[in-house]
Amino acid sequence: MGALSAAEEGKPLMQSGSNTAVYSLDVDARRQARPFLGLPASVFAGACYCTASMSMVLLNKVALSSFDFGSPNALLFYQCALCVLLVHICRLAGLVKVEPFNWQIIKIWVPVNIIFVGMIGTSFWALASDLNVAMLTVLKNLTNFFTLGGDYFLYGRTYKLNVWGCVALMALSALCGAVTDLAFDARGYFWQMVNCLFTAAYSLYMRGAMDRVAQHTSDGKKLGEFSMVFYNNLLSLPFIALIMAGTGELRGWLSEPDLRNPTFMAVAAVSGLIGFGISFTSLWFLSTTTPSIYSLVGSLNKVPLALVGLFAFNVAWTVPNLLSILVGTLAGIVFTVAKSKS
Repeated sequence: MGALSAAEEGKPLMQSGSNTAVYSLDVDARRQARPFLGLPASVFAGACYCTASMSMVLLNKVALSSFDFGSPNALLFYQCALCVLLVHICRLAGLVKVEPFNWQIIKIWVPVNIIFVGMIGTSFWALASDLNVAMLTVLKNLTNFFTLGGDYFLYGRTYKLNVWGCVALMALSALCGAVTDLAFDARGYFWQMVNCLFTAAYSLYMRGAMDRVAQHTSDGKKLGEFSMVFYNNLLSLPFIALIMAGTGELRGWLSEPDLRNPTFMAVAAVSGLIGFGISFTSLWFLSTTTPSIYSLVGSLNKVPLALVGLFAFNVAWTVPNLLSILVGTLAGIVFTVAKSKS
């Protein structure tokens, strides 16, 4: 995904697919949300959130697999740096609030950030492979298996059989999808599975880190959304630079031919802007609806994403493969509903 997503799309914050905490907002604020362009605010905000989330994945896939750009980590560095710059500009303009720089927060946040870099890095490497977007979407659901396992072993939390049944269905659909995948790419599958582990670790570790950070914030509360976005992306830059040095990209990225390709540069720029926009649209949508509806819409959004990804990139498919993908995405929706009731 992008620098702002976990996750998906990502999102380092509020997505039920990665089981991170959903921030509760004032119910009265949701009731008082005014219509926008003649539509209910929640409908318009939800449409913007879904569009931004889908566009981020698809544009990154285009940038990483439809061109000959051989420096995916450089593109990731650019997106993180752009995000830091845009958040800073918004802070100076008084549009958002960001927690002042604090070394105590940095010390606590560095382990979170290392996991964050692993999460967004492996997402980029999976997208840069021949793994198609539809199967990537199905495989992402396996994050839930690792997160539920971590919940049980680390926090002693248990879930009902219907939740585990949904996870089993998602795992079965992923296995069937892999077997029937005509464009099977072992490297892409490997990086996406590693991404699931990092995403689950991020959400699990984040819970304790947020409580510890709250002891050092200016208002004694947990970090806000834009503070997390700012710190995550800022602290990611030196780690991504080290990865670039280790892979040789640090020396060769400036000589990439696609840097002189206007189409590639436009795709890279728009994907970076959309990644930043996800933070705004996700908060806007959540402010007009309930956390449960927010999570459900995030799961529903995977269905059109999988189908668009399948047909937009001319992926070879069979009926069994398509059915596996649909079952996997629908299982994710049922999982969201079942988990919200557990």
